[in-house]
Amino acid sequence: MRLLFEMDTKDYDRNGTAFIRHSARCINIKNGLVAMVHSIKYDYYKFPGGGIEKGESAECAMIRETREEAGLTVVPGTVKEYGYVHRIQKSDHDDADYFVQDNYYYLCEVEESVQSQDLDDYEADEKFTLEYVEPDKAISVNRNVNHDRKEIEREARVLELLKEEGYFD
Repeated sequence: MRLLFEMDTKDYDRNGTAFIRHSARCINIKNGLVAMVHSIKYDYYKFPGGGIEKGESAECAMIRETREEAGLTVVPGTVKEYGYVHRIQKSDHDDADYFVQDNYYYLCEVEESVQSQDLDDYEADEKFTLEYVEPDKAISVNRNVNHDRKEIEREARVLELLKEEGYFD
């Protein structure tokens, strides 16, 4: 899978202990709109997806997490690799000095019907809501949100790449 870009804050001890947690994300585009999970509480957009469990493939994690977070069911046989973002930054975990994450993105189709979400507690607290949104709106919201989460900028940059590569034409 191709490397889309790297995000390295360089604010950590490289000789310290790493916490590694990779993730997989769904890119579903329909009629110029992209499926995103909107955090109503903090007002930002993210691609549906999440952490890859031990023994799980990135593609299987993307399918599972897309169903849980967004209620979308990925159509088998439509999944195509898009690329990944490598992220490394100071860790907020007590037992690690820095955090490493490869975020794998997959283009795919989803079934028309939307199922109920199966949210984690923090996702429910943030009121995660599926929205098909114009990419420029999601980019603008993510760039103007008052939040220090690096993944918000990551999602804006992935949306910009998709636009540059003609996926919304």
